[in-house]
Amino acid sequence: MPRTFNDALHSPGPAADRAEKLKLYGFLVGDWEMDGVLYREDGTKYEAKGEIHAGWVLEGRAIQDVWIFEGVFYGTTLRIYDPGLDAWHILWSDPTKQYFSKQLGRARGKDIVQEGTSGDGTPNRWRFTEMTSDSFHWIGETSDGRSDWVRVSEFFPRRVR
Repeated sequence: MPRTFNDALHSPGPAADRAEKLKLYGFLVGDWEMDGVLYREDGTKYEAKGEIHAGWVLEGRAIQDVWIFEGVFYGTTLRIYDPGLDAWHILWSDPTKQYFSKQLGRARGKDIVQEGTSGDGTPNRWRFTEMTSDSFHWIGETSDGRSDWVRVSEFFPRRVR
């Protein structure tokens, strides 16, 4: 009997052959509510609430999430562990804004750091910090490639039970 789309996409947990390495992002699986702040170039801030939903996909070899920040973005990330690089390929797409980003993610101390570029080639860095089982701090930064990183967004998710 053929699988349904949901059966083919979703997985109950991580793939056994790489379960230990998949723990890096495994904390993200579940449902989250968040407070967020966007820092605009003119120095003003936009603050709002949002949500995140994440789960195991592709026979447990990847994690997919949906990030919703009403009026700003509604997108999805596919996080795929690459044993050859011992890193994660991070692919973000927001079809509402036509914004796309490709990064590599790795543990850096107690944090997770993802570095790459947006679709137009702008360097970006996204960091997960202060991670617990029920909360984390997410920081989004950009750079012109010549100067320090500039914080453009941060989110404070809390797990929904």
